Amino acid sequence: MVARRSLGRQFRWLWAAYAVSTLGTWLAFDAFPLIAILVLHAETTEVSVLAAAGLAVGAAVAVPLGPWVEFRRKRPVMVAMDLVRFAALVSVPAAFALGGLGFAQLLLVSVVVGAADIAFAAAGGACLKALVRPEDLLVANSRFESTTWTATVLGPPLGGAAIGLFGPVMTVVANAVSYLLSAVGIRAIGGREPRVTSTEAPPRLRAGDLLDGWRFILADSALRPLFVNTILVNGLIMATSPLLAVLMLGPFGFAPWQYGLAFAAPCVGGLIGARLASRLVARFGQHRVMLTAGALRACWLLGLAFIGPGTAGLVLVMTVELGLITCMGVFNPVFATYRLERTPADRVARTLSAWSVTSKATIAALTALWGLLAGITSPRTAIAIAGLLIMLTPLLLPRRDHTPQYERELPRSRT
Repeated sequence: MVARRSLGRQFRWLWAAYAVSTLGTWLAFDAFPLIAILVLHAETTEVSVLAAAGLAVGAAVAVPLGPWVEFRRKRPVMVAMDLVRFAALVSVPAAFALGGLGFAQLLLVSVVVGAADIAFAAAGGACLKALVRPEDLLVANSRFESTTWTATVLGPPLGGAAIGLFGPVMTVVANAVSYLLSAVGIRAIGGREPRVTSTEAPPRLRAGDLLDGWRFILADSALRPLFVNTILVNGLIMATSPLLAVLMLGPFGFAPWQYGLAFAAPCVGGLIGARLASRLVARFGQHRVMLTAGALRACWLLGLAFIGPGTAGLVLVMTVELGLITCMGVFNPVFATYRLERTPADRVARTLSAWSVTSKATIAALTALWGLLAGITSPRTAIAIAGLLIMLTPLLLPRRDHTPQYERELPRSRT
């Protein structure tokens, strides 16, 4: 079957590096807030600042990284970002062991890791486009998506068990080691990566170069609406997450393990959706699948506004999350492939960086805004408003089936 064909040794190393770092990230899910609460005895405001500022400031720091990554070989950049994340994260258990861990260090580390995440993802997208054939991009992205949802199912329960046995700092150690192993995997890809020539790379970055990624996205008739759609959908979904946690763990009295189960178990839907994406595209076409799955993923969030206590409430959350995540599992790899197809090889890093920066900044802003909205109204009302707004986002999906704007520009890797 198409979904099981080999994409070569070089892709397998890239995939392995992605898998180990993704599992490490989900093992350490919410580790920093837990450290702030359990170790530093931080107040609610400080925990909120840690979550929002890490995203927002990390995104701002990453703005110049997109153009910088574009004109450098991508694999060395990816290794460097893995090592930066390893060094930043390992400083947390080191400071804890020495009795010097503070809130300011957690905030600084979250910013550094957030910026390095964006730079790594930008370089990784360009690396993937260079490693696999155009016709294999969807299969490759589907495998990454399957890996993401598998790690999401396994990581938080394992991380929760590790926190119970060893404390939250130990999951940070595991996450740091995962980035070190990722760097090893990327180094093992081997082969020759084309060096950026002096004619391609400007002698120095100008202020206007920082906006190149956004200029390209907004000038493309298909990427522009897709950009707005994905940014708003992801932002609204993430903005409701802390509000749902407040409801479930507060007035409705769900135990922490029930809260974790409500979000971990439905992630199986993401794995199923990612496995189906290639087959659906082969049967119905890329544009139709992207449009349909993109519209369906906007229909579920409103259901969370009707949550109640007890078994019925838990089943409702799991059902809504299963439907939402399954649709996302289909949509995400198709969308990621479409975006790479429409982006020329010499603009991939800038485009992906601009996309990630905007996404993280929007999530931070909407999370803060929905927190204020919930305070003025109620968490349930704020979730309902987000659910109604997200149902309008399918209007922003590209209606016409655009032919990919660019052909592959780099030679095929010999694997």
